[in-house]
Amino acid sequence: MAGWSLVRVALLSDCYLPRLGGIEVQVHALAHRLVAAGHEVEVVTATAGPTRTRTVEADAGVTVHRLPLPFPGAPPVNPFVTEEVRRLLGSGGFDVAHAHMGVVSPFATGLVDVALACAVPTAVTWHCVIDRSAPILRALGHARRWNERRAALSAVSTMAAARVSGVAGGARVEVLGNGIDVDAWRPQSDEVRAQDDVVRVVSALRFVRRKRPGALVDVLRSARHRLDRTRPGVRLEAHLVGDGPQRRVVAAGLRRHGVDWVHLPGRVTREELRDLHRRSDVYLTTARLEAFGIAVLEARTAGLAVVARTGTGVEDFVTDGREGLLRGSDDALAAALADLAGDRTRLHGIRAHNLSTPPAQSWDRVVEGTTAEYARARRLAGHLS
Repeated sequence: MAGWSLVRVALLSDCYLPRLGGIEVQVHALAHRLVAAGHEVEVVTATAGPTRTRTVEADAGVTVHRLPLPFPGAPPVNPFVTEEVRRLLGSGGFDVAHAHMGVVSPFATGLVDVALACAVPTAVTWHCVIDRSAPILRALGHARRWNERRAALSAVSTMAAARVSGVAGGARVEVLGNGIDVDAWRPQSDEVRAQDDVVRVVSALRFVRRKRPGALVDVLRSARHRLDRTRPGVRLEAHLVGDGPQRRVVAAGLRRHGVDWVHLPGRVTREELRDLHRRSDVYLTTARLEAFGIAVLEARTAGLAVVARTGTGVEDFVTDGREGLLRGSDDALAAALADLAGDRTRLHGIRAHNLSTPPAQSWDRVVEGTTAEYARARRLAGHLS
């Protein structure tokens, strides 16, 4: 970066591996990508390792400070480490602190205040959609005060950034998207796909109400009914990958309605998911509160046509009619899926575009954007001209 070379960054996050989730995976990958780019990274997290003791670990060049509560089953929070982190940030020679926020992130929220009090230039990224919590967050005023104290605010998509700005008093909020290993998800060839009249649909999700798995099945069934009327020679087959408390409910509904063409394989490995993508045609999601959609980006990178709701973070990397189809309601999603399944020329055109055109969210670009955000944090703090 012009005028400044990053030396040391502290990543602050409630959640980190070995917990599994979007923030955990992204923060872990970002830490290692920054190290690979020549930067020094230390992670400060409330997530426990193999034991519930406080530890400092070396992980392939990344130093991980684990500060969990010592109780079995305790969530990744710890209000009793403020002074310990203050000493770390105050004496660690950090050029910037980068906090990662979810819907509820008490650990990182407290550490942002610690970093600012230590006069460490601070960046804060939201990985969530601020929705019903907006009045509470606006009243608490954390984002507004951080902006007033000249922290650099960002979110993982244009939609999410607008929501953050709304609770931060209209503050400038940059977009700092999630990253993907393009080579890992991009297929080497299209030869593994079956040549038949079945259009294969896949979705990867946590089976929780917020992800709307029931609506996903409803859209699939509606699309199938439309095809039965208009293109009876075309069949749908779907694999809904993942686990969670709603999976049993969905499975019971499928059995009740005699739907044997929607499969629930449960949790799969990343290698198994990549193989499923390479044998499929369409990725479907009905999520309305999708801050980014890393699972959607993985499928788009693997060459699948995306069918998704408008008004989500997916719009940052899927343009309607180019990488997929975007619609504003579940009924419109069902119609779009049926139309796409029944028009092989259009489906193949979208797939060909996605296979030949890598997304802009490669890790190289995301690291470049992240370090630019760190430079902005330092400028705001008066450390750079």
